[in-house]
This record gives sequence, C-alpha cells and structure tokens, in this order.
Amino acid sequence: MDSALVFISYLSIFCTLAIGLVLIYFSFKYKRKTSNDITPNYRHNTFLETVWTIIPTVLVFLIFFIALFPYLETERTEGYLREVNVKAQKWTWTFKYTNGKETFNELYLKVNEPVRIVITADDVLHSFFVPAFRIKKDAVPNMYTFTTFTPTKTGDYVLYCAEYCGLAHSDMKGIVHVLNEQDFIAWESASDKLNKEGKIATESGNSLYLERGCNACHSVDGKDGAGPTWKGLYGQDRDLADGSSLNADENYRKESILYPKEKIAKGYGPIMPSYKGLLSNEEITEIINYIKELK
Repeated sequence: MDSALVFISYLSIFCTLAIGLVLIYFSFKYKRKTSNDITPNYRHNTFLETVWTIIPTVLVFLIFFIALFPYLETERTEGYLREVNVKAQKWTWTFKYTNGKETFNELYLKVNEPVRIVITADDVLHSFFVPAFRIKKDAVPNMYTFTTFTPTKTGDYVLYCAEYCGLAHSDMKGIVHVLNEQDFIAWESASDKLNKEGKIATESGNSLYLERGCNACHSVDGKDGAGPTWKGLYGQDRDLADGSSLNADENYRKESILYPKEKIAKGYGPIMPSYKGLLSNEEITEIINYIKELK
C-alpha cells in the first residue's frame, strides 16, 4: 500500500509540474507581441490528440490496478486470524475482543496477524480512520461495516474519527497498539485470567476520564468547555436549564452519567451521550470519587 501511495504521489507531482511548465512556456512563446500579430488558426493535430488521450488513459488504469489489490485485501471476508468489534460513540471508541476483553480508545493487535474489524456506531455517523494503515471505514448506526488488514510493524498508531460527529469531534482519538508476539500473548493472557476469575479491572477515575472521552467536554482545571468543568463541581449547587437547581452530590453525578439529558446544567446543550450499559457501578463510583478530589 505504501509503494502505491508513493508512486501516485510522485506521479501527481511530476504531472503537475510538467503541465505547469509547459503552460508557462507556451504562454510566453505564443503570446501576441504586437497588435498586428495574427493568431494562428489551428484546427486539430491528430497525433497530439492521440497522445494526450492514450497517456492519461494508461496512467489512470495503471493507478487503478496498483490500488485495486491492496483495496481487495481490506474487503476480504476470510483468511483472517482474529476479529475485533468496534463501537463508536460520542466521543470514544470501544473495542471488544473474542476473549471477552473490552478496551476503550486503545486497540491491541499482533504484528503480522490478519485481523478483521467489525464496525458500528451507537449514535451518529463516525468514521474509523488510521492514516498509517491507509484504512478508513464509516461507522454507521444500526448496521455493520467491515475491513481486514495485516499490521506489519510494531508501534503505536493514532486512530481518528474522520466524520464530523459534534462539538468534540476533533478529540475523538484512539491509539492502535501493534505488539510483537511475546507482548501480545502477555496482554492476552492477562485478559483471559481476568475474565476467568470474573473480576472487574479496577481503574482510577482519572484513567476512566481519559479512556471514556470525558475530557473531550469536561475539563479538570476550571476551564469551560462543551460541558461543565469537573473542578469544584462536587457538592456545589447547580442551576439547571429548566430553571430549577440542585446539589451536585453522588446521586446527581450518577444520574448525569446514566441519563444526561434529564437534568441539563444551565448554559449547556443536551449533547452528552448516555453511558448506561457502558460503565459498571464500580466504574461510576471511581469517576464520582475522582470528581470529589477535584476541589
């Protein structure tokens, strides 16, 4: 895929420069120098017209076939060794693996292993885009899209949402971790052990704040954003959009996470998605405790 991109890029630069230089040359060579100059009347040139028709046609077909086979690789429905389900939601990514493990905004893959990505969305149209892999697929509510690829180099690669999805669209990013076999087995084994024991991973409120995309709308330093800052929020009286007010205690914080559109803070819009079914009670408690610390 990289070789095709490099070829097309160099070809595009060459054609642009060549055509530009030819236009500049002819514009000076054949410009009218005096008012008495007569503009030649050229009807046609069969050879020239044939050349400028055949060459672009050949180049277009060449580019098409160079890009065709990498594209077919992403569309195949068999031959992959692993499948990962991806769910996009304002403004976070959820990845579910065949061993039952779930991660948020971080996708773990094994190097040189073909993987099939099954993509959907929970609210509006999103787009799964990893520039380093030349992979882009829309995430559409109520349907699935698919792509298959083989990561060939270890490292961390940025995942973007390439479809405008609201105020925090630009912050809807993730990381694709491509691990060597030893590191991937260690990660996967830890996941299997966790699932077999039936335990829930204990994560700090700060980690959840980042992983679940809360930082896209809520700051922790007092700065205003698409949503109220979390700094100094706990225990304060809050004015609501309907004219009422309440105290931002544990119950209000939990209700705001599960049913965010029922009691909207004054001055803000109803843009926060519900995390009902996405966060466990333990995780909600971790987030509330984190908010308490932000004084």
